Amino acid sequence: MATIPPDTVAAPAPSAASTGAAGASPPPAPPGGAGPSSGRGWRIARNVVLGLLALIAAIWLVLFVTKGRFLKRPFESVVGKLTHRQVTVGGDFQLYFAPLKIKFYAERLAIANPTWATRPNLFAAERIDSRIAPLSLLFGKRRLYWLELTNGAADLEWDPAHTRNTWTFSEDKGSGKPLDLPRIDRATVTGTQVRYRDPRMKLLADLTLDTIRSTDARIGQAVGLSGSGQLRDTPFTLAARLLSPDATVARGRNELVARARAAGNTVDVAGTLPSLAEFENVPLAVRAAGRNLSTLLDVIGVVIPNTRTYRLRAQLVQSGNEYRFTRMSGTFGDSDVAGRLTITNGARLHLDSELTTRRLDIVDAAPFIGYNPDIVAEKGAVAAAAATGAAPARILPDAALPVATMQRFDADLKWHVGVVRSRRVPISDIDMVLDLERGRLALSPLTFAMARGNVAADAIFDTRERPSAVSYDIRLAPTPMGRLLAGYGVAESGTSGTIRGRIQLAGRGDTIHDSLASARGRIAFVMPAGTMWTRNVELAEIDLGTFVQKMFQQELKEPVQINCGLIAFTVRDGVAATDPILIDTKNNVILARGGFSFKTEALDLAFRADSKKFSLFSGQSPVGLGGYFAQPQLNVISPQLVARAGAGLGLAVVATPVAALLAFVDPGDAKAAQCGPILAGKTAAAQRDEKGEPRTDVGNGTTSKAPAPKRKNFLGIF
Repeated sequence: MATIPPDTVAAPAPSAASTGAAGASPPPAPPGGAGPSSGRGWRIARNVVLGLLALIAAIWLVLFVTKGRFLKRPFESVVGKLTHRQVTVGGDFQLYFAPLKIKFYAERLAIANPTWATRPNLFAAERIDSRIAPLSLLFGKRRLYWLELTNGAADLEWDPAHTRNTWTFSEDKGSGKPLDLPRIDRATVTGTQVRYRDPRMKLLADLTLDTIRSTDARIGQAVGLSGSGQLRDTPFTLAARLLSPDATVARGRNELVARARAAGNTVDVAGTLPSLAEFENVPLAVRAAGRNLSTLLDVIGVVIPNTRTYRLRAQLVQSGNEYRFTRMSGTFGDSDVAGRLTITNGARLHLDSELTTRRLDIVDAAPFIGYNPDIVAEKGAVAAAAATGAAPARILPDAALPVATMQRFDADLKWHVGVVRSRRVPISDIDMVLDLERGRLALSPLTFAMARGNVAADAIFDTRERPSAVSYDIRLAPTPMGRLLAGYGVAESGTSGTIRGRIQLAGRGDTIHDSLASARGRIAFVMPAGTMWTRNVELAEIDLGTFVQKMFQQELKEPVQINCGLIAFTVRDGVAATDPILIDTKNNVILARGGFSFKTEALDLAFRADSKKFSLFSGQSPVGLGGYFAQPQLNVISPQLVARAGAGLGLAVVATPVAALLAFVDPGDAKAAQCGPILAGKTAAAQRDEKGEPRTDVGNGTTSKAPAPKRKNFLGIF
């Protein structure tokens, strides 16, 4: 029997129990139990939560005990970085949970302005005490349960370029966001001051807010503010009311009304703003009233003629540097006005307007030539002229042009006037175009209808030259004389003649008086064929025989024929000399010598009428027109007539009483005129008689008069 080696002997077979323990997977964990690792994770999470709660409790406790006063410096730093401004607290500071609401308390809190501002702080308050909802700082709109603000002061300011403001928090121009108001359930705000400054408008306002008290996030009644300020160089007062304070707090509409008073004017503004300090592209209803509209526009550096009491309303929309007044309507004095006005506040102030007036009272038009309309209405033109600095009994205004102001702003105006209310001269359909550019004022064209005739004028006041260079060009189309002179006692019936003319003058001066006192040019009025009342011609002739004859025959209104006539003057250095005055009628030739002065407004004219037919008793002497523009004097009994009466008396003494009549006999040898040169408005040198011969009785364009005994003159130059 073979022997088996020991190492080849088989090991005992494992038992079933041992096989199962070594080769099978471990049995599953019992239900509801946890392994060692998951137990440790749960314990860690629990400990973290407990730690956080303990930390929060510790923080709460520390804050509650210390009132969070140690957070003053971190608060200043964090808020300063968020607003890009320096934030300081000059007094007590508290920031803690009380118990679950955040209490914030600060004394002498200040938020700095950007460096370009003129005031150091955007906002400062003597005391702020509030309760804040903690979660509102993280989610949704910020909410304050209550707020007490005492003696706060806000500075709202634009930079000179009007591109940045103090209430927009940003380091880069145009990239920031404006201050957003939180929801406040209950508030008491007292002693609040607001300062608003806009360098582009040259506006500065210091305002005080009424005390504000709100409950359940509702203020209820309107919030008012009042204060004063300065617009350019004019002080003003302001009172405003926020009619929708609840909507404003909820970031809704801002319904605002305001009233400002300045220089005797009252301006009311009403509208709804997207934010309390945002006016751009917002329609605002504006009303203005006062004694003189010129004083209101003078506030912004714009000069217009004086007006009487005015009332205006319009819609105002600001867009960039433009302020557009549309739907404008109202009254000034006894006249109406409507239209639009745009004020552009750019590098140069510019006005652009289109106006329409249905009825313009003549008194309200007085300022256009320098008169104060109130003085004209109460005391007349002479008193109004005196108020401008003119000498006594003068009517030309002597008020200086506002040269400096005219050179600071530009303007374009189109104005249409339907009818002018006037007792003497009927004027209608005025169309005026005004252009003011860098001190050069042009009224061109200025057209209107006068007594069924048309007048066109151009006037230029160039203040860039010193003294101002002024020119006038006034053209009168053929106009019925009866209608034109109706206001002066000449009835239209029996007068069918017309008149046309032109005035061309140029002078230097900063007043209307000075510009005319130095003027040079020509004045000419032409009368084509027509008729005029007999008494007007006969009275000028002092033909007593014909006048008495017609008076007894009741033929004073019988028209006589005017063949042609010319009333012309040559103006040199403000003195106008007849050049010529020559009127040829069916029975007479009327001549005149002399002139007048714009310097002194003196008149010194002598009219003479020579008859074309025999008259037994004729004065045959000049009728003098003297005095001044404001007080003309008619001298009917002239020295020539007295001399002729003396001659007649001498004949009566040395001969017979019948011989005395010889001194008054008119042989009727007047030379008729050629109408061609007259109708062409030629000078005296070009005038001819009916035979084509030069006339020797019309002067030579100087102020010398026909040979006659010496008489008083008012010009002092002849």
